[in-house]
Amino acid sequence: MKVGYVRVSTIDQNIERQTKKMESMNVEKIYIEKSSAKDIEGRPELKSLLDFVREGDTVYIHDFSRLARSTKDLLDITEMLAEKRVELVSFKESIDTSTPTGRLMLTMIGAINEFERTNLLERQKEGIFLAKEMGKYVGRKPIPFPENWEEIYNMWKSREITAITAMKVLKLKKSTFYKLLKNWTDK
Repeated sequence: MKVGYVRVSTIDQNIERQTKKMESMNVEKIYIEKSSAKDIEGRPELKSLLDFVREGDTVYIHDFSRLARSTKDLLDITEMLAEKRVELVSFKESIDTSTPTGRLMLTMIGAINEFERTNLLERQKEGIFLAKEMGKYVGRKPIPFPENWEEIYNMWKSREITAITAMKVLKLKKSTFYKLLKNWTDK
């Protein structure tokens, strides 16, 4: 059976280019995921695909970056497929893992993709650092204090209420509550 895996990083991104290619290759079943490829754990559709495929099936992907962001994950996924005797075909890289050359190229491309991703993150950090030095990057906007902050803060400080109660009354998440608390006490 021909099985396809389509993934975009965010809900806003378009899957049409990938699905059209799958349809043109007569892929019978397509798993569609709209999430980051950080790791396999956060991708239920990929897990379903891996459970579904059987010996003799072929998994089609647009390119290796749709399947994994790290060489380790890419190799782990392809190993899982190989153990089930399932082939993997990437349209962009024109690689078929049923051949020794295809498996070698898969490893090399996975390493290059991981290297590119690491370099991109490094450049991003450098850009943010330079922008901060030039005063052009100020980060997130500060979270405003709720209207009744001072009243609830005083009740919490005098131990009339717990932090959990204060968070509920203020409708704040734990991290936001403690961030505001730190900012309040630093004044």
